[in-house]
Amino acid sequence: MRRLNAITAVSLLAAASAFGQAAGTIGRRIADARPGDTVVVPAGVHREHLRIDKPLKLVGEPGAILDGGQSGDIIDVTAPDVEIRGLTIRATGIDLDKENAAVRVSAARVRIEDNVFEDVLFGIDLKEAPDAIIRGNRIGGKDLDIARRGDGLRLWRSNAALIENNVIHDGRDAILWYSTGVVVRNNRSFRCRYGLHLMYSDSVTIEDNELSENSVGVYFMYSKDLTLRRNRLIRNRGPSGYGVGLKDTDSYRVEHNLFVGNRAGIYLDDSPFTHATRGEIRANTFGYNDVGVIFLPSARGNVVSGNNFIDNLEQVSVQGRGELRDTEFAANDRGNFWSDYVGYDLDNNGVGEFEHESQRLFENLLDREPKLRLLLFSPAQQAVEFVGRALPAIRPEPKFFDPAPLVRPVSEAGAPRNQAASAWGLALAGVGMLGVGAGVLALAVPIRIRHAAGASLAATATGGVS
Repeated sequence: MRRLNAITAVSLLAAASAFGQAAGTIGRRIADARPGDTVVVPAGVHREHLRIDKPLKLVGEPGAILDGGQSGDIIDVTAPDVEIRGLTIRATGIDLDKENAAVRVSAARVRIEDNVFEDVLFGIDLKEAPDAIIRGNRIGGKDLDIARRGDGLRLWRSNAALIENNVIHDGRDAILWYSTGVVVRNNRSFRCRYGLHLMYSDSVTIEDNELSENSVGVYFMYSKDLTLRRNRLIRNRGPSGYGVGLKDTDSYRVEHNLFVGNRAGIYLDDSPFTHATRGEIRANTFGYNDVGVIFLPSARGNVVSGNNFIDNLEQVSVQGRGELRDTEFAANDRGNFWSDYVGYDLDNNGVGEFEHESQRLFENLLDREPKLRLLLFSPAQQAVEFVGRALPAIRPEPKFFDPAPLVRPVSEAGAPRNQAASAWGLALAGVGMLGVGAGVLALAVPIRIRHAAGASLAATATGGVS
């Protein structure tokens, strides 16, 4: 009997630990509070699990810590008009099946502001919790493999939320499911899988955020009426490595964003989806990415205008079988700035006299022989491009046309001018590049293309007489 009583006592203690509001100091204060009261959490470590089932404010003094003891959820909010502010909340459980969260909310008009979340599986989890304000929090995940982490922030059917001035790091995703009218503003996300992930979420505005060092900065899927503006998408280079990905997305505007150092600035797959409206990609800067914009042939109905494409290894890529169709690279007779444009502006109106087209031979060879990437930035690459321009017979078909390329970067005072080289310098460089390019082409170009190049050279040598 004594052994049975001991086991019962241990079970009761475990239950009290799991539902700490019945036994802990803060839990008793919440139970005794009236609707609208403020419950103050004093400085120190409080090892409790709380349930808030009435409208009130839970406010931490400086140094106030709620510690979950590496088990379960920490705060469960089931009443509307609750405010949680000024706390450090740490050490949730690690059960992905139960989705252990630091704060779980299932009620309207909740405000979660100026808290620090440390060592949490899921940070803030909103389920059918409209009109929430999530502001000024720092949310850090657990030190786990990324596949075992939870989401720093998750919204499920939580419309009209404001997500503002938060820092989210070392988690899985910040994700919106079936949530409309959400504003995501001035947040920072880094070292996550997806900095921000939308699924079936419409009328969402994402502005003035910085998303860096994630696998993907922002991914839109099966959503519509989206605005992405004035964001900084930097060094997103995971397995996908997109600054922004769009899949089966409709009616979107991507404008005034900075894409730097990503594997790809933008990736478009079957977007726009219904083709009822055109996707707008305008006034962005794509600089020093592996690829500026990747199109799948299914991505039709986009207008790409007023952007800066600066020294991306590949400015625009068309991946998969098929051609890029129904995509415009100019609007109102103004296209984009391309750092590799070789035309000129005769009438000084800011628009080049010749269209810009992508016919780079080295890019075409890379598609067939990826090992040639070792030659990027080498004289061999420049030599191949020189040969491609000199011999039309081996020049690939253009991937796209910009009919009105800009000769100066958008929203900048001016582009640096290259110093003119002497005629002798150009001639000597041309001879050298032809020699190096011929050697590379002899290894990389199929035999039938080499035969075409030889025929072209022979015709030139004999004045066109066969």
